[in-house]
Amino acid sequence: MTAIDDIALKLDPEEARRARQERLERIGKWVLPLAIMVLAIWLWDRICVWNDIPQYILPRPGVVLQTLHSDAGLLFSSLLVTLRITFLSLLLAVIGGVGLAVLFAQSKWVEMSFFPFAIVLQVTPIVAIFPLINIYVNNQTVKLLLCAWIVAFFPILSNTTLGLNSVDRNLRDLFKLNGATRWQQLRYLRLPAAMPYFLGGLKIAGGLSLIGAVVAEFVAGAQGQSSGL
Repeated sequence: MTAIDDIALKLDPEEARRARQERLERIGKWVLPLAIMVLAIWLWDRICVWNDIPQYILPRPGVVLQTLHSDAGLLFSSLLVTLRITFLSLLLAVIGGVGLAVLFAQSKWVEMSFFPFAIVLQVTPIVAIFPLINIYVNNQTVKLLLCAWIVAFFPILSNTTLGLNSVDRNLRDLFKLNGATRWQQLRYLRLPAAMPYFLGGLKIAGGLSLIGAVVAEFVAGAQGQSSGL
């Protein structure tokens, strides 16, 4: 038996152990969350039974499933309203955030002048802004859309602005040395460099737009059975 054969025999058990470990990790990635969910539902049901909690305070899982089945049409139509507000606000946040970020990248003076107002808008609670929106905007859908947009707008603006300004100075000088215009620098250098930052902001804004839509619906109050969540 050669030295190569000895090495192969030593590597085979190690490779087999590593393969088993990877297989267990793949299975555990699905099984463990499902097991935790089942355990949580069981505890939820047992807590309701053991403490004799009234259904109007904390319904049992079976009651929740029964209600979901019996009121499926109403809940689905309300869900569509909320999702429509969510996706429209996210789309407007992408358009407005990327557009302003490009404008900020073209002029440092514009960024220094307007970016602080975006920060103030972000840190102000939406429940404090909504009364003003409620006074000046008559359309209910526009009210909800505006509230959800305010919540989702800033992550895209800030991340895209950071990405556009994070371009390597040497690459920027190389483009200038080759006579690239500001539009060419933006299109071929700064926008591709900002894409990872934009996607990170989009990931955050996607969740915030849904939260903003739901919070806006609660603050605005329901008007009809299909006005949303």
